[in-house]
Formats: sequence, structure tokens, C-alpha cells
Amino acid sequence: MNKHLRKLVYSAMFLALAFVLPFLTANNPQLGNMLSLMHLPVLLCGFVCGWPWGLLVGFIAPLLRSFTLGAPPLMPTAVAMAFELATYGLISGLLYKLLPKKLGFYYVDLITAMIVGRLIWGTARYVIGGIQNTEFGLAAFWAGAVANAIPGIAVQIVLIPPLIMVFQKNKLMLNE
Repeated sequence: MNKHLRKLVYSAMFLALAFVLPFLTANNPQLGNMLSLMHLPVLLCGFVCGWPWGLLVGFIAPLLRSFTLGAPPLMPTAVAMAFELATYGLISGLLYKLLPKKLGFYYVDLITAMIVGRLIWGTARYVIGGIQNTEFGLAAFWAGAVANAIPGIAVQIVLIPPLIMVFQKNKLMLNE
């Protein structure tokens, strides 16, 4: 199978995971918001398939869930998440391609993607708040992007680098 077709197939798998993983916490939306399970496959897609595929999967995933399931709500949540997750896919794929393929750099890549993605999320929420004539200030940003997200950040930091190493060991990385 050629590399482009493999990227398409892997990206479809990551999109499917982004769609179904939130069902694990469907009975507890607060836990779901804290764990951010949709973020995991998007970050992995960027690392494994490259930035264009990670960006696309990240942008589509929350909108697809919103349009098909009504969760997350389209405005402001799914739209802001689409920009956040697209940024995760973009940054994780781009930095993986540019930085040395060593464990320490996976963390640099991952943490950079998470910081920039959260800043983009905050910017999107602020812009949407202006359009909807609702307030989205620094306290709301801090709560949504950092304080409430600490469990999800921890899960991402613990799981993503070892998963990348598994993909590498099995010669499944397509972003080389």
C-alpha cells in the first residue's frame, strides 16, 4: 500500500478514535472535559501521519461529533475545539518532522502543541464571545485551558510519547 493511502487509512482510524473515545466518559461530562479524550488521537495523527493530516482530523473531529451527536454543542464549544485540535495536529506533525527523533524532543513537541493549541482555543472562544455578545475573560481561559485540563494534560504527557515509540518500533510512522 502506498504511503499516501496509508496516511488516509491511519487518519480515518484516528478520526474514528476521536469520535468514539469521548463515549468512555459520556456518563460523566465533567470527567470527559477534564480528560479531553478527543485530543489523544488528534495529537497522535499529527505525529504519525504529518501536519496536514493532523490538522484536518483535528478540525473535523469536534465538528463531526457536534453535527452527528449534538455533543459538544456547536457554538461555542465545537467551533473553538476545531481550531484548538487543528492546531494540535499541525504543531505535533510539524515539530515531529523538524526535530530529532528522540524521546526528549517528543515532549518538547507535545507540550508546544498543547500550549499553542490552548492559546488558539482561548482566542477562538474570545472571538466567538464577541460575536455572541458574551464575555470570555482571562479567568474563564485559565479555568478551561489549564486548571480544569490538568488531568487531560497529564494523560497526554504520559501516553503520547510511549505510543510514538511503539509506532516507531513497529515502523508505522508515516511522518518521516
